[in-house]
Amino acid sequence: MEAIRKQATKLREQVARQQQAVLRQFGGGGYGGSDTVITDEEELHRHQKLEKLYISTRSAKHFQRDIVRGVEGYIVTGSKQVEIGTKLCDDSRKFGSENTCTSGNTLTRASLSFASARAQMEKERGNLLKALGTQVAEPLRAMVMGAPLEDARHLAQRYDRMRQEAEAQTIEVSKRQAKVRENPGNPELVLKLESADAKIEDLKSNMTKLGKEAASAMAAVEDQQQNQTLQRLITLVEAERNYHQRILEIIERLEGEMRFEQQRIEEAPQTPQVENIVSPPPPSYEEANAGVNASQMHDGTSDAMGYFLGEVMFSYQADSDFELSISVGDYVVIREVTSSGWAEGECKGKAGWFPYDYIERRDRVLATKVIEVF
Repeated sequence: MEAIRKQATKLREQVARQQQAVLRQFGGGGYGGSDTVITDEEELHRHQKLEKLYISTRSAKHFQRDIVRGVEGYIVTGSKQVEIGTKLCDDSRKFGSENTCTSGNTLTRASLSFASARAQMEKERGNLLKALGTQVAEPLRAMVMGAPLEDARHLAQRYDRMRQEAEAQTIEVSKRQAKVRENPGNPELVLKLESADAKIEDLKSNMTKLGKEAASAMAAVEDQQQNQTLQRLITLVEAERNYHQRILEIIERLEGEMRFEQQRIEEAPQTPQVENIVSPPPPSYEEANAGVNASQMHDGTSDAMGYFLGEVMFSYQADSDFELSISVGDYVVIREVTSSGWAEGECKGKAGWFPYDYIERRDRVLATKVIEVF
């Protein structure tokens, strides 16, 4: 449809130029001359400018509509991603809170860190989608559907219709001029020619005024489209840049936390194998309080020494009745240490064997910690 419209406009301009050439050649000495022909350079330039402005504003309008559709599609897809990410966050937090692992809590801490980081990332994604909707899509949609564009286009269309009417009136004037030349002195033909001349002059005046108004309105709309669309694109890019910067910071922090947990696993001492270790009967509380000496390895021999307290640094789960389950933060009364790296002691009223490397000796502890042991 637009191609047909362009072709019709070009044909009208071509016919008008031909009419002007013919009238200048044959009607130069007749009544009214050729100044009634509406194809002067200024008007032609204005008409061509309006054609270009119409094409420019239409193209910008379609581009704005494409941006709005693209951003809206991105928001729909992003909202689904937020939903999926939030579910993953909840599952990770649930796993970390339950802590069903019996050999340590490294994965528990890692899963909680992951859940926290994922929650922050989904929050940032939600903020990005909100910004794209309110700062990009909505302003452009308002421009596409706005009154300034429609009003300017209506002015241009009115100008085009008036120009067509003026061209038709120009042809009518040419016909009447020819009749006056064929019948000179006919007052009726002269009167009709003067009336046609007056009408064409009125049309030319109104057309010029409307053309200037339409050109000014279309130019203002074009300028607004170019500036506002560029600004919306800059806003979109800045919002995405800020979003990805924050996501990168969160991911780097999360990676550091998880690498730390991985190093703790790699640096943790290996659990020694228990070979026929028989736990001697633990001393009585009276003997423990009285400071009865236990044995400690020293150059391959057992030397007498007093009991001492140790703080559990790594959890250990007992595999047999002879072993003692301990948890991080517990305090244990150490009564014997073997050459194989095992220790025998008592914690929370229970006695048994456990890896000596899993505890650190504490010479000074609060009295409440000592009471907790028993």
